[in-house]
Amino acid sequence: MILWAATDSLYSVLAKSMRSAQHCDFESARAKIKDHAYENATVASCSRMSIVTVQLGQCGNQIGQELFNVISNDSHSSRGQCPKTESEAYSICSQERFFSEGQNGAASARAVLVDMEPKVISHTISTAAKSGRWKYGDHSSFCQKQGSGNNWANGFCVHGPRHEENIMDLVRREVEKCDRLGGFFNMMSMAGGTGSGMGTYITQCLRDTYPHSFILNQVTWPYGTGEVIVQNYNSVLTLSHLYQSSDAILVHENDTVHKICAQLMNIKQISFKDVNKVIAHQLGSVLQPAYTEGVLEYNRNPLGDLMKSMVCHPEYKLLGLRNIPQMSETSLAYSVFTWPGLLKHLRQMLIANAKMEEGIDWQVRPPAGGLLPAEKGTHNKQLRFNTSLANLLILRGKDVQSADTGGFMDPALYTSWLPPGVASSTWRTPMSFNRYEKSATLVSNSQFLLKPLDGIVGKAWNMFASRAYVHQYTQFGISEEDFLDSFTALEQIIASYTHL
Repeated sequence: MILWAATDSLYSVLAKSMRSAQHCDFESARAKIKDHAYENATVASCSRMSIVTVQLGQCGNQIGQELFNVISNDSHSSRGQCPKTESEAYSICSQERFFSEGQNGAASARAVLVDMEPKVISHTISTAAKSGRWKYGDHSSFCQKQGSGNNWANGFCVHGPRHEENIMDLVRREVEKCDRLGGFFNMMSMAGGTGSGMGTYITQCLRDTYPHSFILNQVTWPYGTGEVIVQNYNSVLTLSHLYQSSDAILVHENDTVHKICAQLMNIKQISFKDVNKVIAHQLGSVLQPAYTEGVLEYNRNPLGDLMKSMVCHPEYKLLGLRNIPQMSETSLAYSVFTWPGLLKHLRQMLIANAKMEEGIDWQVRPPAGGLLPAEKGTHNKQLRFNTSLANLLILRGKDVQSADTGGFMDPALYTSWLPPGVASSTWRTPMSFNRYEKSATLVSNSQFLLKPLDGIVGKAWNMFASRAYVHQYTQFGISEEDFLDSFTALEQIIASYTHL
């Protein structure tokens, strides 16, 4: 068995190659990341890396089940426009990445399911088995009969340490099924107790146990109107702690996904299942196989390639995701798309920080060249321009090689201390994705989350200033100093992104 490992952690490599964000050789840093990610590639050059998914809490388990369903359906769908050898290579790569061969030859998801209540996990496992194409492993889940009461401290300080050994044993079993481990993909919410609190604790355990593996956390941002009275506390504690152990944090905002369901998918009565399907579609558009630039085979380690492209400095780990087109099956049957049209819309969505195609502000423009960094920051604030640190464009479908991505190489899109040749990357595949003949996905490390992050920190601070509900956290072991440390950490993140 060959497990991928490197001589140093991703960010220790970065720390050695960068003195500060504004004064560093990013070309050199990027090269060192590349060396770090692939230094052992010759050990098993024909073997692709697999991803172990950890589904945490109700939200993480429901999105996880939808994601595996999307991946399984996509890898088995027929595509008449592609050669048979291309389709087979795509399917084999996808299956090896996300599934192992279970008993009777059935595909078994490389996943560990964790929740403190049994209902969601039981339903998730049975729904997967009914698909007929894939299932969860017989011994891949952990649940109890008591929840975390939407209390982050209960999940992090009580349930996490109490059940760490059992959960990490399940993870170890999944890792041992991989010929080469590419990393971990954790799915969780930020508002509740188990997903956020226990999810954060398990992420730290993964970092301690597998220090050289990549860890990507997908987090679901709570509705602005509020799902849980203490959701702002839970979110602040989750983000501040994940920043210490995760390599990147991929954020989905519930309010945005809800609007996509209503305005683009034309769903009248929106359920959590509808929201989860949209999130799963977007995640699949990133994680399914694609060709990286200058490479003639599907990327062996999508998590490593993603980190190399998107996270050039440990101060900037927040990733956003935009995917077009997204529409109902009825509308899709009568729609035709061109690469110039898709990329024009996606670029303006990035510039204007639009979360979906509908309602893009076409008046927002990048700042003129020659502005000093301070002047550029003032300009951006006035015109609501969204400055980027890095962008990854993933194109899937017919005539993909003809797509001109030069618009994403514009230096005006990026911070002044990072050359666009380093900041912009493109992956392509002629394989269509999830019924769409052509689709484009943009993963962005930018200022997209500044307003919601500032809002959630502000709301949490107002509650903390009056010590509202703080006693519910201190009784489980989270002190007021822990809260203050978390506020300080997020204020630093906000300041860093503000000054891009």
